[in-house]
Order: sequence, then structure tokens, then C-alpha cells
Amino acid sequence: MKPKGYRRGYPVAILIGIEENHATLWQIFSQVAKLQQTIPLNGNQRDQKLLYNFHETIINALRPTFKTGVQSLIITSPARTSYAQNLQMHITGHHTWLLQGTNKVTISLMTGSADTPAQVSVLTQKPVFKQLIQINTEQETENLLELLEKRLSSDSRLVFFSLQEAEGLILNSQLPGKPRPEYLLLTNEFLSGSHQKNRVHRLMQIAQNKQIKTRVISAESNAGIRLTQLGGIVCLLNS
Repeated sequence: MKPKGYRRGYPVAILIGIEENHATLWQIFSQVAKLQQTIPLNGNQRDQKLLYNFHETIINALRPTFKTGVQSLIITSPARTSYAQNLQMHITGHHTWLLQGTNKVTISLMTGSADTPAQVSVLTQKPVFKQLIQINTEQETENLLELLEKRLSSDSRLVFFSLQEAEGLILNSQLPGKPRPEYLLLTNEFLSGSHQKNRVHRLMQIAQNKQIKTRVISAESNAGIRLTQLGGIVCLLNS
């Protein structure tokens, strides 16, 4: 039996489609887009208090997804509107924690609607969307490479380099007060070339369920090249 989540692939980005009176949140995986929720705006976008609360509701809804390690955020709204820009300005002004450190989020804007599965399907096939994903992913992998090198230089006991070690750390409960798994990083080549794909996908799903940040990284990126040198898969513990 294929583990739950196998067909959807691995998480890639968060897509937010903002319309005049609501926002639709989507989780973008390598194979599919999954609707997260729709958030209504009960009023007018020109009402600054309502707009502030609307934006705060969106951010609060995204917090659990950010904790899984997804760091690419694409915001879209119809042509000749500033809804996407308004949300970006809100984040810049009130949520600088999303824009700092190794876990910082990369934000991109584009024009279009993301209300329905059909609209999202069209949107995600556009060259501009794929280009934004690539740009955001490159920045994200640089952040992860920086984190990996910091952990290796500060305390190599927090870094493990095999599927077996990752399974032992993620599947088993850790003693109170001891370092816990924080990241599961693997290259796309490790994932596609594994002779035990179900085993790897199961581990990834369990890691995500336990809110361990799980990222699949292009083997051609700087971070992917470094991961390949380390065996293609790395589990990082928190310090």
C-alpha cells in the first residue's frame, strides 16, 4: 500500500489567491495543489481595520504550514487590483519574523485568480509561476545550506546522514530535554533513485505529521550538491 500523501508529492509552496471579499489558501505540492481554506472578508477592503484583521487571519492560518518548513509564498490577485501588494506590505510592516533568519519566507506576487481548482491548474502551468517557484526555491535552498553548514561547524552531533539514522530519530520518541529532529532534507535524486521509495515516502509523511520541516532539494542546486556529498539525505536536530 502506498503511504498517505504519496500521490501528492512533496510540499513546494503556499499559494494565496486574494479576491475582493475573500482569500483562498492552497498548499502546492510537486504533483498537486491542495485547498487549505477560504477566508472571508466581511466588509470592504477600504476599511483599514477590517483589512488589517483580514490579513492577520490569513497569517494565522498559514502559521502551521510555515512550521513545516515551506518557505515559498506566492500571492496572486486579479489584474488592476492591489490586493496581493497590500498583503505583502502587511507582512513587511507587521511580521518581520517571516523575513529574517534561516527560516525566512520568500514572497512573490503575480496576477491572476486562484479561487477554484481549475483556475489554480491554469495558474500553476504558466511559465511565470514556474519561474517564481524556481527563484523562490533557489533562495530557500541557499538558506538551508547556510543552516546545514552552521550545524556541521557548531555541533556535528546534531547532523545525521542516512535513511536508517533518520528513521531512528523520527519514528521513535526522544527523551525529554534531548535534541529533537527539526529538518529532514533530501535531494530529488535520492528520492527518485531510492530502491525503497515507499519507505522514504512513509518517513517523509510521518516527519510532516510530527511538524518536522521536510524539504526535497534539487540535486543541481548548491544545497543539493552538498547534500549529495553527505549521502543525499540529512536529518538535523535542533540545538
